[in-house]
Amino acid sequence: MLDAVDAVLVRELQRDGRATFQALADRVGLSRTAVRARVQNLLETEVVRVVGIVHAAVVGAEATGHVSVTVDGSAREVATAVAERPAVGFAALTAGPHDLVVQVRTRDDTALAAEVDQLRSVPGVRTAEVFRSVATVRDAHTVVRELGDVTLDDIDWRLLRELQRDGRAPYTRLAHIIGLSQAATRARVVRLMRTGVIQVTGLADPRALGAAELGGFGLLVGGGLRKAAEAVAALDGVRYVATGFGRYDIVGQAEAASRAELVTVLDAVRSVPGVTVRESWHHLDVVKESYAADLPDGPAGGAS
Repeated sequence: MLDAVDAVLVRELQRDGRATFQALADRVGLSRTAVRARVQNLLETEVVRVVGIVHAAVVGAEATGHVSVTVDGSAREVATAVAERPAVGFAALTAGPHDLVVQVRTRDDTALAAEVDQLRSVPGVRTAEVFRSVATVRDAHTVVRELGDVTLDDIDWRLLRELQRDGRAPYTRLAHIIGLSQAATRARVVRLMRTGVIQVTGLADPRALGAAELGGFGLLVGGGLRKAAEAVAALDGVRYVATGFGRYDIVGQAEAASRAELVTVLDAVRSVPGVTVRESWHHLDVVKESYAADLPDGPAGGAS
């Protein structure tokens, strides 16, 4: 567990991965030098990783499928093989109705269907049931707002690639890479963030923040779907909510410090009017969690 100051720093980096050391120092009431040392330690020990997450519309990965998988034999071996696929951004071993859950992102439904077929062909996979996400209502780590009106050039793509690798890359290094002044580089980065092209955020080890338990749920809704989804998304402990179609109306994730608190979160979900928990599951081990996108080398295929 982190001490109180480090916990605040991690939360601030989750909110704004490029927050300056001075802004962080003002937030926790320590000197800039002390805060720099603490942040560097958090990064070096991988308590938190600061990365740039590019909007799905920019990289042409707007079709998202949540796949519930049952296996014959070793679930870990299957999960490891599944996690090697580039389109898989999340894979976890679970206790519940399925052996693992997987999130897949592709450019369209045709590509999604092909990717799920590939998952079904992995040795050991017995069944793979798909929930097709239509709208993300809450995601603790990715951009969920509409993409602004923006045109990307080659310099922007180079910045996106660097920020995806290191969200806190200093402007001096970024400026050297793209061949512009620091002021021009800062202006471009700010534009990319303000228009929603990229979100720079801290990916924290949940255990360091006291969130040792992670679970998922699939909900059925009677009545207004969006209203119910927003009510679930507003609950403490809920970190992901998506609406769509398939075996559920809503898929979500919750985190908590203990199993007892995780039960409390799920009970709060059950209390939302019109919501029925069809299935819930416990994440035993997260095998893969990645938000990196395969970015093009230039403006072709970018937003406009």
